[in-house]
Amino acid sequence: MMSTTVLAKEDSYRPSEDEEFMNDRQVEYFRQKLNDWKEEILRESRETLSHLQNETENLPDDIDRAWSATDRALELRTRDRQRKLISKIDEALRRIEDGSYGYCEETGEPIGIARLEARPIATLSLEAQERHERRERVHRDD
Repeated sequence: MMSTTVLAKEDSYRPSEDEEFMNDRQVEYFRQKLNDWKEEILRESRETLSHLQNETENLPDDIDRAWSATDRALELRTRDRQRKLISKIDEALRRIEDGSYGYCEETGEPIGIARLEARPIATLSLEAQERHERRERVHRDD
C-alpha cells in the first residue's frame, strides 16, 4: 500500500481510466481525498462553533435579532448536513479498508473514476443511480 507521503510529493497525480481500476495508487489517492474532505468539514465546524459561542452580543433592534437568529439556524442546518456527510465519508473510508470502495453496491461493477472524482462517497454507478432516481420519481409521482 502506498503511503500518504508519496502522494504529497506527487500531488499532481490524478487517477486515470487507463490504469487498473482501484490499484494501490488510486486507493491511496481516494483515501487521502476523503480524509482531506473530512478534515476540511471538521475545521469549518470548529470555526462555526467558535463563532456561535462568541456571538453573544445583545442586539437592540428586533430586525437585527431576527436576522441573527435566522443566520444561526441556517448555520446549524448546514452543520447538520455536514455531520451526515462526515458519516458518509467514514462509510467510504470503511469501504476502502474492506476493498469494496469504487464498486457499485447494486451491480458490483466499477463506479468509474470520473464519478468518484466528482462524488468520492458514491456507492452506485451512474447507471444504477439513474435507475434509482427514476424509481424514486415514479413512486413520488404516484
